[in-house]
Amino acid sequence: MNSYDVTIIGSGPGGYVAAIRCAQLGMKTALIEKYSTLGGTCLNVGCIPSKALLDSSHHYEDAIKHFEEHGIEISGEVKVSLEKMIARKEKVVEQTTGGIDFLMKKNKIEVLNGLGSFKDATHILITKEDGSSEEIETKNVIVATGSKPSTLPFITIDKERVITSTEALKLKEIPKHLVVIGGGVIGLELGQVYRRLGAEVSVIEFMDRIIPTMDKAQSKELTKAMKKQGVKFHLSHRVSGVTNNGNEVTVTATDKKDREVSFTGDYCLVSVGRRPFTDGLNAENAGIKITERGQIEVNEHLQTNIANIYAIGDVIKGAMLAHKAEEEGVFVAETLAGQKPHIDYNLIPGVVYTWPEVASVGKTEEQLIESGIKYKSGQFPMRALGRSRASGDTDGFVKILSDETTDEVLGVHMVGARVADLIAEAVVAMEYRASAEDISRMSHAHPTYAEAVKEAALAATGDRALHI
Repeated sequence: MNSYDVTIIGSGPGGYVAAIRCAQLGMKTALIEKYSTLGGTCLNVGCIPSKALLDSSHHYEDAIKHFEEHGIEISGEVKVSLEKMIARKEKVVEQTTGGIDFLMKKNKIEVLNGLGSFKDATHILITKEDGSSEEIETKNVIVATGSKPSTLPFITIDKERVITSTEALKLKEIPKHLVVIGGGVIGLELGQVYRRLGAEVSVIEFMDRIIPTMDKAQSKELTKAMKKQGVKFHLSHRVSGVTNNGNEVTVTATDKKDREVSFTGDYCLVSVGRRPFTDGLNAENAGIKITERGQIEVNEHLQTNIANIYAIGDVIKGAMLAHKAEEEGVFVAETLAGQKPHIDYNLIPGVVYTWPEVASVGKTEEQLIESGIKYKSGQFPMRALGRSRASGDTDGFVKILSDETTDEVLGVHMVGARVADLIAEAVVAMEYRASAEDISRMSHAHPTYAEAVKEAALAATGDRALHI
């Protein structure tokens, strides 16, 4: 029987990063993955393929709507090939997952393909596709089994007309009318892909605004931008039924006035969040506690109630984000090596990769009000930037919230071009407990989108923004 210092179950961003860090720290490491490719949801059917389609569809939209104003004339009809778009997406996924294979070999990590399940706290069974199995012994285990799309109890996901994000990434045709249930990150990103390609898109959201966990101003700005793009929003709607009628899907819902309404489309994307995935893990054999929400219970060291077993990523509490899982993977590896790592969960940024992009870190304005924290707010519109006007990306803003007394930055919220990258500046500043004044005194290159961060900081320090 093969024996390891640490075994990771699940090869998503949390799992494979944990494996690399464990190997770097001198541990004999095994990585168990039930699918034939590494990378988990993120690399195979999540972050990477969705961004590939977002980029491809953005190019198409630019060609049909914006090239002419830039002096680029195209003779003849601009056509979209969804088949080629999907093929390019698959190539990007293949290259990315292949890169993980390389990293495993480079770091001498043993990859074991099959479904990993606990025999007990120190023995793992790996069941292969052909039904055969092997058993390994391990000193420590890191559970990184991720999450799966959630649904509602009355909805049957048939994977043909009633679909999840997984199926939406490989459709054979552009929908005529895509009905999206859920105004969160995944629904909005995939909704925007197909809207750009010509589909009518209707988003049905239970809450009174989209991206409800982010700052309210961001919800308002993104709603306005996506409405201009032709996306229709139906907020404060409670979905009550979804029926596949063959070539059509009917979604029934109750609006905020308790009236029953219905929506008919050829596809319905169910995007109501994700659930922790522990199916087949046999956690009970190891004595691991799982909460009523299906999450593995961990302490501040990400250790389960069984001392040698840890859990990270979507399978535990907290935001279901790839980069959060990566930080946790490194955290556990370094903890096992006797180091004293830390994670500040308040400084894990959140991003929506629509266009304009949306990015946040720290506290929202609503959270500060609820907590009774006195704060200052400075906001700067992207339309006031020379760089935004040059590129034609004038939607959005940067908002900085700072402590009224100390001026420490408490939250930064952005909507606009490339804010998924800009948010890193805010994370760095907040990691070092910078004040708005600190950011306002830093030189920002001109012309850049990043100037909006400086201007928002100037506004937060006392109405000192220079370009509005």
